[in-house]
Amino acid sequence: MERKAFIKHPLVHLFHIFFLSHLVFCQLDYRFYGSTCPNLTKIVRYGVWSAIANDTRMAASLIRLHFHDCFVNGCDGSILLDDVGSTFVGEKTAMPNQNSVRGYEVIDRIKADVEKFCPSTVSCTDILTLAARDAATIAGARYWMVALGRRDGRTANKTAANQLPSPFESLDNIISKFNSKGLDTKDVVVLSGAHTIGFAQCFTFKHRLFNFGGSGKPDPDLETSFLKGLQNVCPDQTDSDSTLVALDSPTTNRFDNGYYRNLVNSSGLLQSDHVLSTDNRTASMVVNYSKYPYLFLKDFGASMVKMANIGVLTGQDGEIRKDCKVVN
Repeated sequence: MERKAFIKHPLVHLFHIFFLSHLVFCQLDYRFYGSTCPNLTKIVRYGVWSAIANDTRMAASLIRLHFHDCFVNGCDGSILLDDVGSTFVGEKTAMPNQNSVRGYEVIDRIKADVEKFCPSTVSCTDILTLAARDAATIAGARYWMVALGRRDGRTANKTAANQLPSPFESLDNIISKFNSKGLDTKDVVVLSGAHTIGFAQCFTFKHRLFNFGGSGKPDPDLETSFLKGLQNVCPDQTDSDSTLVALDSPTTNRFDNGYYRNLVNSSGLLQSDHVLSTDNRTASMVVNYSKYPYLFLKDFGASMVKMANIGVLTGQDGEIRKDCKVVN
């Protein structure tokens, strides 16, 4: 009887599949705030432009802030939450974020401006997503559309934040962490291209300069003149650990494909970046992106869209925070 009932009404079953899929994939919308906050994108872009005009490093910082948010509990603005005594533990003090991640105050300022025009309407998560896009495009990336409608999470996860992909990890581990978020090996290569702008502290790559793999010698893969320059800036002493070095020194503040050209020329700063040019799974993509800047910029926008949709909260889930630092 059950089999006959199913055969008799196959379209009902297909309708439910289609309807549920539609709900899952179409809750974000490019004009989600079209009537409730029509000037949102202008407010965010001006806030990002002002921040970068004051500090060019902020472009890379906002992209990284978005990345560190989405890789923990999904894109829910959890990284923006402050600790509250012993009752609430946020992610800001996790090892990968502490004294490293920047831009919180930029999102707070933009949120305050948005609240003046559209109170209790726009999530901090959507603001961060737009800010990351604008930071990249102001620096030179190709513009990509951002679907909106994310809501803010009410929790944080410091334990998960401590497991963010690290420059000290193997490529296998990094790919595995990306895969766990629905991203593939191509996304690893493409999103790593954000290192075409920004800086790294000496401690993140100093092991390549003096005692690579416990050999007592530098990484033999490092181009000679590049190595000598880094050894001068980052001498083998602890007081240089926090010194900042450009990830792409030829075009430090321009979002282009210089990162991949550096990798091809054995001038990649981080070991986790360098290995992309030597591993069979990723080397051909590095070469292609080093040759074809348009291809990289196109693919970067596509990968950022994928990342921005990781574990999003929509509809009745989550909330709209009035203050990005605290749960309502």
